[in-house]
Amino acid sequence: MAEPTPGIQSPGGRHALVISLFLFGIFLLAWHLATLRPAFNPKGLSDEQLTTMEFNGDIIRTEEGSYIYDPKKARGLPGPWAVARKSVEEFGEAFQKKGTNDHGIAYLIRYTVLRFAAGFLSASLVAACLGVLIGLSATLYRALNPFIQVLKPISPLAWMPLLLYSVQDPTMTAILVVFMASLWPTVANTAFGVSALRRDYLQVARLLQLTWSRRLVKVVLPAAAPAIVAGLRISFGSALVAVVPAEMLLGELGVGYLTWIEWNNLDIAGVIFAILVVGGVGVLMDLGFTRLARFVTYAE
Repeated sequence: MAEPTPGIQSPGGRHALVISLFLFGIFLLAWHLATLRPAFNPKGLSDEQLTTMEFNGDIIRTEEGSYIYDPKKARGLPGPWAVARKSVEEFGEAFQKKGTNDHGIAYLIRYTVLRFAAGFLSASLVAACLGVLIGLSATLYRALNPFIQVLKPISPLAWMPLLLYSVQDPTMTAILVVFMASLWPTVANTAFGVSALRRDYLQVARLLQLTWSRRLVKVVLPAAAPAIVAGLRISFGSALVAVVPAEMLLGELGVGYLTWIEWNNLDIAGVIFAILVVGGVGVLMDLGFTRLARFVTYAE
């Protein structure tokens, strides 16, 4: 009988879930306590200073004649409840378009995901083909490996001014930034995986008189699949990290754009909400990528 797959249904999975929820509760409590606002104390302040603070909107006068901090004006980091209220507000208007640059969060997530998908998928296709060609030739591998190692650590955002100057289109520039972020890790891992292929496999393929294309599909790609998937996972994380700042700097509608707009509006709760959206979108996309990788991962 097959052993049960570890998950939430297993005892270990349930224990891990309980620990995660407990740590999450501790984090929320610590966040709430750290962001509690003390009551306004007018002691030591003159009437002129109080009037100035009231004029600036820092404090407001209650019906009893005392002063309190203006709850509409942020002081320090907002607490979890403020971020929760902002989240409810944003998701309540998720599918609304109020203007050219004021779209709901559902549209912004869609723009970011489409931009990410266009850059990542095109880069993955090019990188896999290029990596296989490099890995199959030892001479080509030794000749091009220094160039790959030089280009791989360059931040994709460093390419953005050159790309923007060349294509002169912010949307295409953002896609190309994602493309550059996704390209080199997959090229390097694919080339390494193919070059490290056991020669016994190729010998058997020759004995069976397989054509080059069938040898590639039946032997090379399945055997190099773990290295290719590892490169794709690295590229996936790099691309997700690159797309948000690219949107911020280029002013393209997306989750990164939302982060920048909320900062310009000094809405720190909105900034934290946008950060959490980025994390949530990344988790969902990573889960989808992980499931897809299971279908192509080869095990001996």
